[in-house]
Order: sequence, then structure tokens, then C-alpha cells
Amino acid sequence: MKENIIKLLEDQTFTYRKIDELAQYFEMTSTEDYIQFIKFMNQLENDGLIIRNKMNEYYLINQLQFYSGIIEMNKRGFAFVKVDEDREFYIHETNLKDAYDKDTVLLEKIPSRGAREEGRVVRVLKRGQLRYVGEVKKGKRDYYIQVDDSKFSKPIFVDHAHMHGAVLGHKVVVEIKTFKPQIKGNIVKVIGHRNDPGVDILSIVHAHDVDIEFPKEVYEQIEKIPDEIDFQDISNRVDLRNEVIVTIDGDDAKDLDDAISLKRLNNGNYQLGVHIADVSYYVKEGSPLDKEAIKRGTSIYLVDRVIPMLPHKLSNGICSLNPQVDRYTISCIMEIDSQGNVVNHDIIPSVIHSSYRMTYQNVNKILDGDKNVQAEYQDVVDLFFLMQELATLLRRKRDKKGAIDFDVNEAKVIVDKSGKTEEVILRTRGKSDKIIEEFMLCANETVAEHFKWLELPFIYRIHEHPKLKKLQQFVSIVKPLGYTVKGSLENIYPNELSSIIEASKDTEEHTIIATLLLRCMQKARYDEQCLGHFGLADEYYTHFTSPIRRYPDLLVHRLIRTYLFEQKMDSISHYQEVIPYLAEQSSNREREAIDIEREVTDMKMAEFMSYHIGEEFEGMISSVTQFGFFVELENTIDGLVHMNELKDDYYHYDEKNLMLVGEMTGKTYKLSDKVKVRVISCDKKEGTIDFELVGQKTRIKKRKTIHINDKKLKTNGKKKGKINKSRRQRKFIRKR
Repeated sequence: MKENIIKLLEDQTFTYRKIDELAQYFEMTSTEDYIQFIKFMNQLENDGLIIRNKMNEYYLINQLQFYSGIIEMNKRGFAFVKVDEDREFYIHETNLKDAYDKDTVLLEKIPSRGAREEGRVVRVLKRGQLRYVGEVKKGKRDYYIQVDDSKFSKPIFVDHAHMHGAVLGHKVVVEIKTFKPQIKGNIVKVIGHRNDPGVDILSIVHAHDVDIEFPKEVYEQIEKIPDEIDFQDISNRVDLRNEVIVTIDGDDAKDLDDAISLKRLNNGNYQLGVHIADVSYYVKEGSPLDKEAIKRGTSIYLVDRVIPMLPHKLSNGICSLNPQVDRYTISCIMEIDSQGNVVNHDIIPSVIHSSYRMTYQNVNKILDGDKNVQAEYQDVVDLFFLMQELATLLRRKRDKKGAIDFDVNEAKVIVDKSGKTEEVILRTRGKSDKIIEEFMLCANETVAEHFKWLELPFIYRIHEHPKLKKLQQFVSIVKPLGYTVKGSLENIYPNELSSIIEASKDTEEHTIIATLLLRCMQKARYDEQCLGHFGLADEYYTHFTSPIRRYPDLLVHRLIRTYLFEQKMDSISHYQEVIPYLAEQSSNREREAIDIEREVTDMKMAEFMSYHIGEEFEGMISSVTQFGFFVELENTIDGLVHMNELKDDYYHYDEKNLMLVGEMTGKTYKLSDKVKVRVISCDKKEGTIDFELVGQKTRIKKRKTIHINDKKLKTNGKKKGKINKSRRQRKFIRKR
């Protein structure tokens, strides 16, 4: 009925649009049918699909210049509503009615006061967010919650009956119950006092509606999972317990989900084994564990904690490839020739016994010739040099294909036991990190290509071509720096962009160029179609190597077990149906996790810099906007030099070349310029840092008040008694 009504109303020549006429058209003439039809039409109207004009005739909303979309608020009060991929409306704060960020609204197009299309919210169709995190404050009569989210500025009032133990200064999760006549809510969780250790991070986590604890059903399920492997299943697996297999992870890693074996074959080729924890053996489809893993999608790594996708009993226990214990794995065994080509492979169920739990730091020391560490691990020293040899071959092959190595600096935030930021340092990627990266990429590519040729329902990791408009902007920015792109941007190949990155290495602007290119790329995501990975210059790619912390990898393992090990081809139609949903859900959860991790890092960086207000630092301009420019310090912390802090001139924003140009001096501030800045303010809640330039002189002197004929006049300070008559000077002063 819904489809039929919409199809009918799409016909502009159809004129019988009143409720009685439409009911008769659809033969809903009996009293019962007529009442049901009215309810159905009211529901379509409430959903924002149809609307009535002044004559009570029904139309599709866009036929009467109405549209629906989701509000995206700006913290300065205005908003935007995107109604389709290429069209959005600007909503002035006076035209928002009672809509808030993330609400789905019906809007009416109104006359525009500028270049943008403008709209007015008619009504809210669906509330996008009802739960917020904030601090308990005391009003004149009632308590209220001051929300942390800067896009929601209204107080949420809570009466005594709904405080649930919260007191002044507590950070809480509040759920809105009514929006009119005032916003009222109910406290559903007390996070802790604002000054308690870790509450700042927990507030961000809860603001994204992420559960930290697992449901009761999950804990009940894992109670039945043993701490040691079920030896009855060994007969169904390839026994690799006598092979030399090692794990290489960070010093503090506890979820060890990948292990490596490597040997040279008699024909001179390499046999690389990538052995991944067989999580799908323990997490059965449709179980409480599986449902919770789908909901979470990924583990979230924060500065002082991990919010795992799976409970610790699995992630740190039976599924972790700890040394000197038997563990079930799924192994991808690859034969690789001297050119880095995988000439043969097997994907098998296996059981392993890890020989050594290695750290990146110790492997780096072995490869750098540290005699003490080499003596400690003398049995496997040759293995690590063989790994380095193979990884170099694989990297050379990827470079030849044109894979883009962004090689962007990453920061590591170090906090003390109370959660206070002690230091922000650069993460270093040593030789061993790159070895593991190459081996994991090789296994992911091999598994993806295997299933692409089987033409079975599968989940892939895809990275589509960058958008033309963003590429054009990137090219226009790097061209003045001496970098050009050959050929057509519409059909650009990865190696063209990779060559720019390589050419910029060891130059001052390398980080800027790599970051700009990264920004113009589309986001990688999961999909049921094998569309290739642009950044890796790969035709086939999936995620196979981290099933403890990523749901798509767990799903890949389940598909391997179903199709290859158990030969259950009757599941094809089931996976055709569920994989598109699981791919979208996993992509969404990944983006949410990235946002949380970034917010926490920004907050902790702002906290760290708040201890250094007034201090001076060397930095480089990393981004230029119409309101100023951002300066990145050596440890990747960045802060804003606002336009208001540029007091030596009035600056114009050159959007095409991404620079600020002084109106009177012609001075410019552009990407990669080195500057010296002073920290002037930090906002921990917003995660922002403000700088000012050091050594900048004010061009326009402060105007003095003088008296001529008993009248107060302003002078620019150049010549006593002379009134400033320069239009440009007056314009500059007004804008300041």
C-alpha cells in the first residue's frame, strides 16, 4: 500500500488527492477500511513522506518544496540538513524550532539570504538522541544536567525522584523524557564525580552509548567455555605443535591473535605460515556472544584501557596464542617465490604450540645486532633475519604495484595511575612492526583472492577511488610545492599518488603532504562485493588476521569454516542475506570507535598542554582555514592560531591555495611554514588548544582620545589631532 500510494502521488497529472478520493481510488470504502486508510495516511504524514496543502490535498513532500533529513548542528547554533548526497540546506538558529543534533526533521525551503539554500524546520519526525552525558548542577529550584556535548546547549532538568543517588558534581547519563514545555530527564547511570580518576574518559565512552560491561547472558555462556582446548577436535586439524611458531606483539599486549612460522624450502622459495586464533570455534553464530560481538563490532583502544569486543576469558585466555600452551588456529600457509609472489597456498584448521612470546622491541634489538638479546633468543635469531628478508621482498612488490605508504606520525599518550597525562610522545614503527604488517597484508590478500574465485558470499575490505573534487584540491595545493600528478585525475592510479609521497620523504613538508592525501581519500569500509583496495593497490583484500578484536575477521573465519572445512553449501543463501547488514554494521562501529579514540586522545592532549600555558614551542602549519590556521608540534599535538590573534594585519583566506594573505603587508601563512607559538588556552572538554604567534608586532597602534573644540575624537596615533581618513584603515579597525 505504501509503495502504491507513493507511486500514485508521484504522478503530477493525478488530481484526485483528497482523502475521500484516495480512499475511493484504493477501494477502501467500507467504514472499517476507511478508518484504517486514514490511520495509514496519518502515519505516512508523521513519517515525513507525504504532506497536505491548504486544500487538504496530499502530495509527496518535495512536490511542495518540503524535504526531510538529519540535522547536523554546529556548536555556534546554526545547522545543516543533508537531503541527498549532493544537496543540503542551511538552517539558521531562529528556524530550528525544537530540533536538535541528529534529529530527523521535515523542513520547508525558504528564500535564501546568501549562496546556500536555506530551510526552516516544520517539525521533528524522529528524535536522533535521547541520552546525553553531563554534569549535575543546581538551579534555583531543581537540579539540572549541563550536557558535555557542545551541540546541545539546553539544560536538562531532573526532579528529586529521578536523581537516583546523583549529587552535585557527578557526571551522569541522563535520558530525556519530555522536550516541552521544558526539557526534563531521568538519570539512568552515575559515572562518578567529575574529579575522580578515569571519569573524563568514561564520560566520552558513555556519550557514544558504548557498553563497558557485557550482558548477563554472555557471562553465562563463557562460563561453559573451558580454559584449555578440547583435545577431541585435534583429529580434525593439522597438528603444527612441533613447528617453530612465534608471536610478535607490543610489550603490554594480552590478546595475541596472530603467530608466524617461516622456513626456506628446497626450491629456494619461502613457506610463510600466518596462524590466527580460531575464535569462530568458540563464538557460534546466533549465540549471546555473537550478538554482543556484532553490536560492538570492534575493540576500542583508549589511553588507559581497552573496551574489548569479546570478554577477557576469550580475548586474553583460550583465544590468545600465549606461549607454551596448545591453541586452536586457522592457518594460511603460503609458498612465496623470490619476487614476492604467492605461488601456492592452503587455508587449514590447525593446532599450534607457540614457542616464544616476542615483543617488537626485542625483535628490533635482535635485528639491530644486540648481542645480549640475541643470546637470550639464540634458537630463533636466524628466523627473524629470514623474516626481515621476506618482508623486504613483499614490501618491494607492494611498492612496485603502487601501494601508498602514508607513513604519518602517530602520538602515544602516556597517563599515570590517576589518569593524568604525563607525556605525549611519537609512536615509533621499527623493523619488526613492518615485518608483521607485510605478513598480515599478504595473508589478507591471499584469503580474499581465494574466495573471490570461489564466487561464494563473502565480506571484503574495500577502499574506493578518491573523489575527483578532493583530488583536484590536493593537486592545486602540492603543485606550488613542486609536486605534480601526471595523467587524468578521473582515472588516476595509486602509483601516481604514491610517487608524490615517496618524493616528499625526508623533506619538511612530507607530513603535510601525506596528511593532505590521506584526507582526500575515501574511508575504507566493509562490503559484500570485492571492489578492490585503492590505497594498497590491491584487487583483492579482506580482514582475516584479527578475529579477537574485529567482527569482520571473525565472520571471515566463520565463512572459511562453513565453506572449506565443513563444506556446508546450503548456507549460501543465508550468508547472501546477512553479510550486507554485517558489513554495514561493522563499518559503522569502526567509525564510532575511531571517533571515541580520537576524542579521548584530543582531550588528553588538551589536558597535557594545559600544564604548559605560557610556554613556547616550534611547530609547522598543518591546516589553514577561514578562521585561522593549525600548528602541529613535533609530538603531533596541534592547536589553533585564530585569525583574531594575527594582529599585524587583516588577513584574507585564499581557499584555492590554502593560505592566509595579509591585506596591507602581503604576508602569507601557508602549509608547511615553520612558526613559533605560545600556548594561551586549552579546553579539556572540547579537546582544543589555542596558540598565539611569538614575536608578532601589532601594526596598527592603539588609537588615542584627543580633544578638539571640546569634542572627543579618535586618532590612529600617528599625528596628534589628525583624524584617520583612510578607508582601508577604517575597514581594518572595524573588522578587528
